[in-house]
Amino acid sequence: MTEIRDWSQYRHSVPNSHQRPTRFALFRCYAELNDFLPSEWRKVAFCYPFYGTPSVKDTIQAIGVPHTAVDLILVDGESAGFSHTLRGGERVAVYPVFERLDISPVTHLRPRPLRRTRFVADTHLGKLARYLRMLGFDSAYDPNWDDTTIIDLSLRQKRIILTRDRGILKQSRVTHGYWVRHHQPLEQLHELLYALDLLHQLHPFTRCMECNGKILPVVRSWIKGQVKKEILLRFEQFWQCRDCHRIYWQGSHYDRMLKQVEMLRDPLE
Repeated sequence: MTEIRDWSQYRHSVPNSHQRPTRFALFRCYAELNDFLPSEWRKVAFCYPFYGTPSVKDTIQAIGVPHTAVDLILVDGESAGFSHTLRGGERVAVYPVFERLDISPVTHLRPRPLRRTRFVADTHLGKLARYLRMLGFDSAYDPNWDDTTIIDLSLRQKRIILTRDRGILKQSRVTHGYWVRHHQPLEQLHELLYALDLLHQLHPFTRCMECNGKILPVVRSWIKGQVKKEILLRFEQFWQCRDCHRIYWQGSHYDRMLKQVEMLRDPLE
């Protein structure tokens, strides 16, 4: 990128009589926000042209960063809200959610964290939703849901939207969302657990992987006729989903999932 030696030359361009006035602001995005940017804009300051006096929120989203990923904006060193208008010549620094740094004196742009960590996954993340349910997270999913349905459910039930589509996170109604970077379900699960600091919230095998309902212990005699006789004779403990009534026991499938849970609790290399 060409180095800007004299920033004042970009404060206002001088249009001819047939052009709208073009203005410029110098932007710098930090940490994981760079994932949303083209390679030439990552981890560097870049000059962005615009017309009129747009809000900093609209400009940031035009650059490619969803507003749901932003928690702090500094305009010429001062904390600014999403409604702040740009007039040209500003230096804009954009930061993601801070996990370990206290920024209480400045303007937070994201809503407060939800008291309960609950998710709604878009149509491309069905396997991720199943893995999250395995770990005990309330994860709503239906392959037939469109964006409007997902957003409505997120707002009504206070759920974090999980998506591979950046567009849904740019919609103004969205308050809590996360763009999943990886493509493989297990990698997506690793990513989410560490990005949202969820390892201390694991409650494995408490939700049905099929329907998301809660799994509760059930007396063996109550499920006679619902599972094979040899299964009833082999195992002492059973659990049943209170919603879809699917029955679970600690067979070989449980051992495989338990190993996966133990691996997830290990730090990423």
